Amino acid sequence: MSTRRNFLATFPLLALTAVALFLPVGSGAHAQQNPTAALVEKPVSLPDMALGQSRAPITIVEYSSLTCPHCADFEENVLPMLQSKYIDTGKVRFVSREFPLDIKAAAASMLARCAANGDAPKFFEATTMLFKQQGPLMDRTTDTLKAVGGRFGMTAEAVEACVKDQALLDKLTADQQFAFDELKVDATPTFFINGERLRGSMSFEEFEARLTSHLKH
Repeated sequence: MSTRRNFLATFPLLALTAVALFLPVGSGAHAQQNPTAALVEKPVSLPDMALGQSRAPITIVEYSSLTCPHCADFEENVLPMLQSKYIDTGKVRFVSREFPLDIKAAAASMLARCAANGDAPKFFEATTMLFKQQGPLMDRTTDTLKAVGGRFGMTAEAVEACVKDQALLDKLTADQQFAFDELKVDATPTFFINGERLRGSMSFEEFEARLTSHLKH
């Protein structure tokens, strides 16, 4: 589990101006039973990127950072099993929301949004690539962002323009502030299963136990 440090920083590699991102943990059951579930249910500034059917009986919302090792582990080792057994079978809708822990994660999140251009499968493809390139993302941020963007047909200039997009950054920041203030998210990954907040890494078996319990109701 990675906790977030407050920061006010520049992104000199791509000439981002000084930025403050907000950081910090939520809970629920169903919207009619728990007010937190109602808050989790709807996106704030950015549209949700989701896998699965909108009418699935269970919704999992993950708040993650692209520089969080535990989030990368979930992406590689847990999400594929959740997808094959629960998402693709119509039992679970999975929503990925950004909670960048640092300016490099923020830039990577912005790139994923630009590369996807509103297309959820492309968004998940981009975030998978970025998680797999987490080391290079930390060490050679500009080159890594340009390489990933290139896989989606983005020029180097388009990548640079994306991570300098103040309007996009403002939306990302607003969503993170909402998660911090209203949902009490202060670490990554944080999951909400039908509004129930779960903080930190979880194995597939731990997810399955909770999903099985929800499906029985």
